[in-house]
Amino acid sequence: MKNYLVIQLARFGDLIQTKRLLGTLAARPGATVHLCLDASLAPLARLVYPDVVLHPITAHGTGLSDGQASLKMLLDNRQVFADLAAMDFETIYNLNFSGLNFRLAAMFDPERVEGYAWRSGQEIIGRWPAMAMRWSGFRRLGMNLVDFWGAYCPDMLPASAINPEATPKGGGIGVVLAGRESRRSLPAPLLARIAATLAGSRKARSIKLLGGQAERAAGQAVTKELPANLQSMTENLAGKTDWQELVNIVGGLDLLITPDTGTMHLAAHLGTPVTAFFLSSAWCFETGPYGLGHTVYQGVTDCLPCLETAPCQENVKCLNGFADPGLRRFLVTGKAEHAPEGILALHTAFDGLGQTYVPFAGTDADASRRTVLRDFLLHHLTGAEPRFDRLEQAFAQQLYREKDWMTAEQPSKTQE
Repeated sequence: MKNYLVIQLARFGDLIQTKRLLGTLAARPGATVHLCLDASLAPLARLVYPDVVLHPITAHGTGLSDGQASLKMLLDNRQVFADLAAMDFETIYNLNFSGLNFRLAAMFDPERVEGYAWRSGQEIIGRWPAMAMRWSGFRRLGMNLVDFWGAYCPDMLPASAINPEATPKGGGIGVVLAGRESRRSLPAPLLARIAATLAGSRKARSIKLLGGQAERAAGQAVTKELPANLQSMTENLAGKTDWQELVNIVGGLDLLITPDTGTMHLAAHLGTPVTAFFLSSAWCFETGPYGLGHTVYQGVTDCLPCLETAPCQENVKCLNGFADPGLRRFLVTGKAEHAPEGILALHTAFDGLGQTYVPFAGTDADASRRTVLRDFLLHHLTGAEPRFDRLEQAFAQQLYREKDWMTAEQPSKTQE
């Protein structure tokens, strides 16, 4: 038996997006997969990854000062750290760039750590995440986060084996009220118009509004903006669902309308069709829904993708396409000639690297360069010959460093 440890200390959506890596490890003969995660997500992880051994820790000191957070983490996590240090792991996949992740890595032989390691008091960033930091300057190109984490293993499962193809389940339409940052979310009147349009075109029998307690008021605002005939079939569930209830609801929907959220990734995991609306602070080629049968309406501007925590200097102009009166007709017909300016509409698809998105309306100005980068990354991961063609060499020169050219290091450890 071989034990593999994945350290994923980020949020809800990141937990779901680790699925290709976890699935690949679980598929290896005689493997037992362990997952170290924030304790708040352990109930969800038990539902999503029932065969994975969980090691929950306090990873986020929300609402505490730095000193209080550090003390709480030390006290809460001491036993879990001791248990992990005592285990014999074949490989440790440390996925997050954080102080806590590096300290966790210090418990293990650095030769067995992929991602973010600790050697002789120094933080060590592995070759693959270091390359990703360099291509962050090409965010319009890139790759889906599910595939990025999956690519720590060269024997990663095929993209088609990760999530079921999405199909309607009969439980009506779900509407996620808000993303984690305000600029990932559509205003209540606009969200209500979109929900009403899609509910009408699909003859939905119910609408379920989803979110945390903080979105309760947003749910009330959306309900008030809906036509009277839809208000009577709308249920505001914001703040009323635990993880099990959320899984049950999302897994039974015909469609989930959502910004870039953890619930979106949960729907894709469960095979529920997603219709996602991405403003310019989110970019579907990085964090869009994974699998077949999903649709993304991406706001496109010259400032895309932006840093959502920074002030917007453009008056949130990525909202303009969604506010266009013609959007409602486009949502119903799906015809490219009906698409408002500033909207790129895409269906999910796969290529050799993993998840990608194919436009059916609007112009993807970066498509040709994205194809070249994705070919380069695929060649890097698989060692396919010829190693790099003429177009890919420009990316090789920008993403590699001299030591990468001079060593024959493999990107990751393979199955033995």
